[in-house]
Amino acid sequence: MKRYLNESLSARERAEALVDEMTTEEQASQLRYDAPAVERLGIPSYNWWNEGLHGLARSGTATMFPQAVGMAAMFDTERVRKAGEITAAETRAKYNVYQKYGDHDIYKGLTLWAPNINIFRDPRWGRGHETFGEDPFLTAENGKAYVKGLQGNGKILKTAACAKHFAVHSGPENLRHEFNAEASPKDMEETYFPAFEALIKDAHAEGVMGAYNRVNGEASCASPFLMQKLKEWGFDGYFVSDCWAIRDFHEHHGLTANPIESAALALKAGCDVNCGCTYTYLLAALDEGLITKEDIRKACVHLMQTRIRLGMFDKKTEFDDIPYEIVSCEEHKKASLECAERSMVLLKNDGVLPLDENKVKTIAVIGPNSSSHIALEGNYCGTADRYITFLDGIRDRFAGRVIYAEGCHLYKDRSSVLAMAGDRYAEAKAAAEASDVIVLCLGLDATVEGEEGDTGNEFSSGDKKDLRLPESQRILADMMIKTGKPVVIVCAAGSSINTECEPSALIHAWYPGSEGGKALAEILFGDISPSGKLPVTFYETADKLPDFTDYSMKDRTYRYAKGNILYPFGYGLSYGKIICESVEYHDGKAEISVRNAGSTDCEDVVQLYIKDYSENAVPNVSLCGFRRIGLAAGQSMTAEIAVPERAFTAVDASGERKIFGKRFTLYAGTHQPDALSEKLSGTKCVSCDIEL
Repeated sequence: MKRYLNESLSARERAEALVDEMTTEEQASQLRYDAPAVERLGIPSYNWWNEGLHGLARSGTATMFPQAVGMAAMFDTERVRKAGEITAAETRAKYNVYQKYGDHDIYKGLTLWAPNINIFRDPRWGRGHETFGEDPFLTAENGKAYVKGLQGNGKILKTAACAKHFAVHSGPENLRHEFNAEASPKDMEETYFPAFEALIKDAHAEGVMGAYNRVNGEASCASPFLMQKLKEWGFDGYFVSDCWAIRDFHEHHGLTANPIESAALALKAGCDVNCGCTYTYLLAALDEGLITKEDIRKACVHLMQTRIRLGMFDKKTEFDDIPYEIVSCEEHKKASLECAERSMVLLKNDGVLPLDENKVKTIAVIGPNSSSHIALEGNYCGTADRYITFLDGIRDRFAGRVIYAEGCHLYKDRSSVLAMAGDRYAEAKAAAEASDVIVLCLGLDATVEGEEGDTGNEFSSGDKKDLRLPESQRILADMMIKTGKPVVIVCAAGSSINTECEPSALIHAWYPGSEGGKALAEILFGDISPSGKLPVTFYETADKLPDFTDYSMKDRTYRYAKGNILYPFGYGLSYGKIICESVEYHDGKAEISVRNAGSTDCEDVVQLYIKDYSENAVPNVSLCGFRRIGLAAGQSMTAEIAVPERAFTAVDASGERKIFGKRFTLYAGTHQPDALSEKLSGTKCVSCDIEL
């Protein structure tokens, strides 16, 4: 038996044995993302590029979960883990049938390039909705859960997760191929690194992807500094470039003179596989003496080790019999619905919600996102077998009359190219006049906030210019408010939006996945209570934010901002009234007395924040724990939440993390311990002092 087929050996031993049977030319061919077959050794072709950000993506039908920022709004790592498990199961099910039919194409492998754990530091960033928000702790907790769901806990990986984009990366999109992100040692250790460290050390993410930009002058995909960090954290998987990022070395960054030098720079630094075409020059780099045969061998061993860990060269794995029929099954769609229900954030409610069906007989559903499939999706998504739009969900749930009007185009001044500007406003006014309540579905979609288009991506878009709705929607919203009818705005967007109006109620729905319309209807009619919390700060205006290209964390996110806050991180209303009555800290755990003081059964999220009074601490508080709970009206409980030792550490200017302070305050509540959150929610946090 060939050693690489001996399943009793370690993955590394098998990988080395397999690679050593290849020629150098064959080894080099395997470092492309679209690796060809090595038929004489029985190695089939393999395409490393597959996506699974919130469900299996770009591979036909699959269960579609809320976009990542929406899953972060759940503050529920168990459901995030479950979403990862379902994504992995459907990936395996499709992989099995693809293998059966000899289909080894792109988006059909087991290496999922997810999750995106970059920090959503600026609300204008178009790709921010791919992330788990602005907080390193929340991002790390959700990221670990998703990785564990994707990879499983057996000897064979169910799928291989990939933490991206390492590490200082969050726009601007239009500059990413040439941009140099400058970050201090303190900001890197305090904000940009923690999630990556956690996913490698604690969740053992199999892959890491670099970014397009430079970091302090070094290419992210060939940075000695960043690669050393991975070694320090014990990374033992494969490193992949972002797509066509290595080409940027010579075309945009000016780090090399040609593709041969770029390929050599990346490989020598530790980039194992090239998403792109620059590694076709590896043999030329070898001929010129820029790399060695051992450089090629080492990278190939890493890649074969991952394929062996996925069971690709085993006779049979526990996942080979996962049937195609599980894809988008009712059980999986139910899990997606549960996530959508818990992701939506009620930002304002003057009492109009939940809607009283004894009084409301006619509802006008108006707006460009009312009947939009795209508004449910976000980007990096699959295809749902059924999309329940906001309009569909309300129609399915409500026994009365539903009137629909588009109202306006998502961003253009007219819906019909032959019409005059504002061609749908009159219809919207008529629908509003005939209704008892207006549900106004506004916002964005991934065609206007998303990833900058290039030859390596199928879809084009980019960053937001500001935090406002498109002008067509601002005009529509103003018209609807002026009718005097109750207006419930439902905003589908992946980021901070200021609607600049005063509706009766405001729900931020994110991009809630294929079941989003059903989840919205359940919230509108009180079948469930809203319970999502903001994983990002909603700002009043972009004009008061630091420059987009400034990667310093000063005045960014809730941990550092000094004002300009519309809705705070961690905020979200409920139909109940869960309050924290006391908190005590003992032996690494917080014990919080919690009571539902309202008349409605509901879920809510108990949040822990810590204030460090040492000179190296962040200016404000930091999230250090959370737990989603459910309580019936009048019910009480004691919630225990572990407080990690890391919560007591701070980072100095040199990037050293340790415990500097002796005095801390621990806060517990259903929101941050700030004045605005308390004013908006009508509840206060409780606290206790801790002396180390």
